Amino acid sequence: MNDLALLLTPEGRALLDEVRDTAPADELAVATRLRRDHPAELVSAALGQARLRQRAAAKFGAADAGRMFFTPNGVEQSTRAGVAAHRAERFKHLGVASVADLCCGIGGDAIAFARAGIRVLAVDRDPVTAAVARANAEALGLGELVEVREADVTEVDTGGYDAVFVDPARRGGRGRIFDPEAYSPPLSWAVEAARRAPRAALKVAPGIPHEAVPADAEAEWISDGGDVKEAVVWFGTEPGLVRATLLPGPRTLLGKGLPDPEVRPVGRYLYEPDGAVIRAHLVAEVAEHLDGGLIDPTIAYVTADELRPTPYASAYEITDQLPFNVKRLKALLRERGVGTLTVKKRGSAVEPEELRRKVKPQGPNPATVFLTRVAGAPTMLIGAPATPPAATALP
Repeated sequence: MNDLALLLTPEGRALLDEVRDTAPADELAVATRLRRDHPAELVSAALGQARLRQRAAAKFGAADAGRMFFTPNGVEQSTRAGVAAHRAERFKHLGVASVADLCCGIGGDAIAFARAGIRVLAVDRDPVTAAVARANAEALGLGELVEVREADVTEVDTGGYDAVFVDPARRGGRGRIFDPEAYSPPLSWAVEAARRAPRAALKVAPGIPHEAVPADAEAEWISDGGDVKEAVVWFGTEPGLVRATLLPGPRTLLGKGLPDPEVRPVGRYLYEPDGAVIRAHLVAEVAEHLDGGLIDPTIAYVTADELRPTPYASAYEITDQLPFNVKRLKALLRERGVGTLTVKKRGSAVEPEELRRKVKPQGPNPATVFLTRVAGAPTMLIGAPATPPAATALP
């Protein structure tokens, strides 16, 4: 709290501007120089904040991160700006004009809500975190829309708000927490708080079991740039609906309750579904669009004979199918002059780097090898990315 107070002074703000682009290797020299004219505590706080802002640029963009304030946990646990903006737009589309943001952290989601024109009550029980959230709303010119309150979220009356958003703490002293009832507050409390509101969204870990999603809720899995970021349990939308959303875009695939695709022999093309599609159990929807099937009943690779466009899976043209054998792979890669080898695995215990060391690829050509199972047998599929023809893609 003292560090933040120092940084919010005119001297602190000026010093933050001065150390903005300081490289880690230069920190000691810069600190030594600045301590001649500034208190050591302020110099240390400014350099620490500059370092956090540099890390936060990947989540918030350089422009916002360069004006915001962060804590180490805040950088690590805050929502990526694009994901928060998507959620805010969904709330706005649902007619939400005010939201109670419970467990607001440093205010990443509150900022997105406010930028969508939604009035926000942002609540966190940690005094430093709440102060940082307040400073961030002010720094980005959103103070009139964001009220920050230091309080226990379980004691806050949310009755006057159109929606509730809860982002429970999913990390403890030993790292990530996988049991939703061990969240702080527990998922069961968040669900009851959600049910009392006209609309609600609960941010949860993407590994949440499907059976843990309440029957009266919608479940959405979100990826950003191909990386699965989170799952969201929605109330006041369409109970039982499952969706996978890919950002940027967004592109959203809705579940149709299809049975698992049939297993079939490997065709000319292999499709690797996006992680959000896999987490949402919507591989069957992708396979239906591609007129494809699975290569193994337990592996989320779709195979097909035709190349069709889809935003929900990456396509590869398969040239070779071999039983798993490092010597045979090494010989094949040497014959093809492969020096750049991309190794993907699903259903294999072999580590990609270990395989690269053993085959020692050399040559001018690239290739991709999939270490997987085909009809239960350890298999290597060799190919390269394929570019689908321009056509109407799966909506």
